[in-house]
Order: sequence, then C-alpha cells, then structure tokens
Amino acid sequence: SLLIVLIQFINLYTSNKINMIQSRPIIIGGGIHGVSIAYYLSKRGIKPIIIEQTAIASAASGKAGGFLARDWGYGDTVQLHQKSYDLHEQLAQELQIQSYRKVTTLSVDGNKSGKNIANWLDRKASSSILSMNTAQVTPLELTTKMLEAACNAGTEVIIGSVTNVLVDNGNVKSVIIDNQRAIDTNQVIIALGPWSGVNCEDWFGVSIPMEGVKSTSLLFKNLEPITTNPFALFCNEDEYGCHLEFYPRPNGDLYICGCGGSDYVSGDRLRANGDCASSDLVHADPKRVDAATKSFKSMSSLGDQTPDITQACMRPCPPDALPIMGEIPGVNGAYISAGHNCWGILWAPISGLAMSELIGDGQCKVINLQPFSPLRFNTKKTSRGKKLGNTSVGEQW
Repeated sequence: SLLIVLIQFINLYTSNKINMIQSRPIIIGGGIHGVSIAYYLSKRGIKPIIIEQTAIASAASGKAGGFLARDWGYGDTVQLHQKSYDLHEQLAQELQIQSYRKVTTLSVDGNKSGKNIANWLDRKASSSILSMNTAQVTPLELTTKMLEAACNAGTEVIIGSVTNVLVDNGNVKSVIIDNQRAIDTNQVIIALGPWSGVNCEDWFGVSIPMEGVKSTSLLFKNLEPITTNPFALFCNEDEYGCHLEFYPRPNGDLYICGCGGSDYVSGDRLRANGDCASSDLVHADPKRVDAATKSFKSMSSLGDQTPDITQACMRPCPPDALPIMGEIPGVNGAYISAGHNCWGILWAPISGLAMSELIGDGQCKVINLQPFSPLRFNTKKTSRGKKLGNTSVGEQW
C-alpha cells in the first residue's frame, strides 16, 4: 500500500509539472517591452501569448524617438544603459534593423547664433558635441521585427482587452478577455506601460504607483539635408517653453520631441472610460505643436514647412523614475515590467532578456533586478528626464 501511495504521489507530481510546463505565459501589452519579453522567451523555447488591446506598438513604442545612449546611466541604471545599448547593436544585426545607426549627439543653444556642426541649423542656433557614444533606432521597426521573430518561434498575438486576471489561493489562474473569453495560465506578465499601475491595483490589489507623462511630438518627412548631416540634438529651453530634441532618421524623417507642456495622467484617467484609457485616445496638444514648430523654425529653415505628423504618447513614470521589474508581491506567477520612463526604447532589450530569465529560470543573472523590485517605493521628488551621468540633459518632468 505504501508503494501504491508513492506511485500516486509521483504521478500527481509529474502531472502537475507537465501542466506547469505546458501552460503558456501570457504577456499583457503589445508594446516594445512586452514584445521584447516574448522575443527572449521564444529564444528559450517558450511560446508566450501576447494580448494587446489596440495594436502592436500603438502607444509610445510606435511614437517614441528611439534615442540610445550607452554612457548616460547613473547608479542602478548604468547596467541597463550599457548592456541594453550593446544588445541593440546585436539585434540590429540579427534582425536586419535598417533604422539603427551610431550617431553623434550635439548640445544646441537656440538663444544665440554661432558655429554649428549641423549645417541645417541655419538660423539662430549654436552647437557643440555633447556625446559620441550614442545611437538611434526607429522603435516601430525594432518592435515589429522582434515580434516577427518571436511569432516565427511560436509566440501568439491576440487583439483584445484584458478585463481581469483571476487568482486562486494566491496563484495566477487565468486571464479574462473582453469579459468573455478565459485563457488558463499560471504565469502572467504585466507590460502595459503607464496603464500597468492601475491594472495591478484593480486585478491584484497591489499598489504600484505609476503615472503617464503625456507629451507631444512631431515628424517631418523627407528632409534631404539631414540625411547627409545627421546629428541627434538636445536644445536648451527657449522662449516658447520647449526643450526640443531632434532625431534625424536614415530615411530622411526628422523626429522632434521635448515640446514642453506635458500632461501628468494617473488614476481613473487611465482606467476604462477615462480620457486616456487607451493609446488611441492620446492626442497631440495643438498649443505645443505650435510652440515646437515656432521653436524649430527659429533655428532652421527646415522648420518653415508644416509637420507631416503630430502625435502624443505617454512615458510611464514611477515616483523614483526607476523601472519596475520583477514578481508582483503576494501573487505567485504574476510579473511586471513597466515604468521605464524616457529610456523605454533603450532599456527594452535588456529588460526583456532579464524578465525571460526570471520567468524561465526563477532568477535573473544578466542584471541585478533588486533595485527595480515592485517592493520598493519612496516619495522623494526627483527629476525624471534624460541624464548624462548625474547631469540633467533635455526636458525634465
């Protein structure tokens, strides 16, 4: 009888292990971070499911600048900057990313005329070299090509709105889509950018402070002068309330952000029926479009034309400006990767790799995730923009 009990126990244990192995992780959010996690999970032979409400890369991942800086980290973020910068170069080769390239970054004073390395700044502006170890990529191309590779390896994409995550005795049980369809799983990853905080609160009862910083950006297409003289530019604050950043792309497009006047979105504004409940509700501020256009025009004759695209997206910002990555406290099988602030594109590859290790192995070795644990939070006010070392560069919020 003891032998029979032992056999039954082994069969039950084996069955449970098989069910755990066969259960596919569900990634909620189809932005660059959710896709990066799927990409690196797929390289481990794991076939996750991505559930996205609107469209892949419909929010910041499709509307961000894609500026990459290896040496701009400080403190706990140094590892993210350096390792992810190197991964971007690897991904560009592996996935044939056409928009990736190294680029020199300039500091620009638009309040006085002077010498310019970027000759298309042909009006009131002067420039000097800020950083050499920088690069750029168009986020939409990177996200879609990572997704294509992940799907070729078995990742599935479902377009639908996750309305609940069911938890049974502290364990993730299933995900509910559009209040109707249930998909069983024992692992769920929240990668919803600025919407991550309110959903973790609603689904798990866990407080993860997060706000979306909604900012306007512009895109000018087919500007030939920037193709022969490309530089990323960080401009001083000007009379229009802008702190412009310029990212010329290899195809001749010029991306401009740092338009000022950001809107800080939190709480019910991010929930269902809120004015920023989904990416398709986030629009450019016409006043900031006008201010940024005037600022650009004052520095360059290229600004005489009307921008081809005006848009807005939200940077997901925790109170301390550090990303939130790790296991969600109190819920077995629940993870979060969000809050990457203005470095979301740069940090996406290393974050995806780190989370894939945590999900697949139960521990992360590629970086130290402890500083980014959801368990930590403080109320200290900090500036949350880009930094070169410990020095603020560009617009702060």
